[in-house]
Amino acid sequence: MSRYRKILQKVFASLLFIALVSLTNTSFAADGEAIFKANCASCHKPLEDYTGPKLQGAREREPNPGWALKWVNNVNSMLETDAYAKGLLAKYGARMTQFNLKPEEITAILDYADAYKLPPTATPEGTPAEDNSLLFGILTLVLAVIALILLQVNSSLRKLSEEKDGVLRSEPVPFYRNKSYIMMGVLVLFCLGGYITINAAMGLGRMKNYQPEQPIYYSHKVHAGTNQINCLYCHGGAQEGKQASIPSVNVCMNCHKAIKEYKGDVITREDGKEVSGTAEIQKLYAYAGWNPDEKKYDKPGKAIEWVRIHNLPDHVYFNHSQHVTVGKQQCQTCHGPIQEMPEVYQFSELSMGWCINCHRETKVNFYNKETGEGNKFYSIYEKFSKDIRSGKMDSVTVEKIGGTECQKCHY
Repeated sequence: MSRYRKILQKVFASLLFIALVSLTNTSFAADGEAIFKANCASCHKPLEDYTGPKLQGAREREPNPGWALKWVNNVNSMLETDAYAKGLLAKYGARMTQFNLKPEEITAILDYADAYKLPPTATPEGTPAEDNSLLFGILTLVLAVIALILLQVNSSLRKLSEEKDGVLRSEPVPFYRNKSYIMMGVLVLFCLGGYITINAAMGLGRMKNYQPEQPIYYSHKVHAGTNQINCLYCHGGAQEGKQASIPSVNVCMNCHKAIKEYKGDVITREDGKEVSGTAEIQKLYAYAGWNPDEKKYDKPGKAIEWVRIHNLPDHVYFNHSQHVTVGKQQCQTCHGPIQEMPEVYQFSELSMGWCINCHRETKVNFYNKETGEGNKFYSIYEKFSKDIRSGKMDSVTVEKIGGTECQKCHY
């Protein structure tokens, strides 16, 4: 019996060691990422040159081993004596801030940069990358149950061994009355509850997939998709003003004075119920006060009380014309495949993180005097344009021209 007991102890110790090693590796990776974001991210990126050089492969480019460990904490003195440091200053034109980091912290940053990979994006078919969080959660739960079972088996084997040797033990406490197990369960529930609460709190005000029922069933698929009506015909403010604006009844009547009935493909709601396009046109006539038989307005009209779908907090500033006219963004960037929606819903999160990520990735279209192409708005950043043409930079994102400054989006 003692032989089995030793085997089980070794197995349990091995599992515990593997778990500790995994947690330690994760911790080091997380520390490197946290230190990088706290100290380096404003001037460096892992995979591309920024204000300073990219950090991935920095140790391979250094003139001698350990150069980076000295450089981070001795910038001022090395710029006076070290040729490689002087070359970096001449190339990037920016003097690096001197830090006071421990060698293991610098190593963690460089390890993080070397291991960094671009986050997964949507697949070529357009489907989002697979989320394995649920699978990992189930595996963690299964491993926890196995660990508890092994503990119980170990306790039972120990009792049998002691009874064989004549050692009397009191009956073990059932697991549902064991204080250690109860405390472990409370901690797990506390962590799970905290995780759910934080996620729910972060999601407050985010109305992704919000699709209210409108007073008139207006199909963008029919208007913008099948009939190819330009978005700016109805939402002219998107090109010239802060608000995209909702079209007035008169804008709708420009077409529907002549179009009295719907003769296109069958329209169905999300629940599968068929929608009568002709009946919805009659609702429009009622709002407009239009008599289709007499072809005149014979009743007082009233505004259609559309239910607003896309809404930002009051402290957030967003200008449609800045994005549509200057940034040359398509409506689909924020609103998704609007031309395919039978009834509009909120496609994107419209959260701060979602907007910031877009600014970090969207490339600026500089004006080129030779070809006459590009956007003259960015002429004040002509240096960036010259650097791109000379090959010093491959592109400039919105982030690099102040797109992540708080005042850009907040009052």
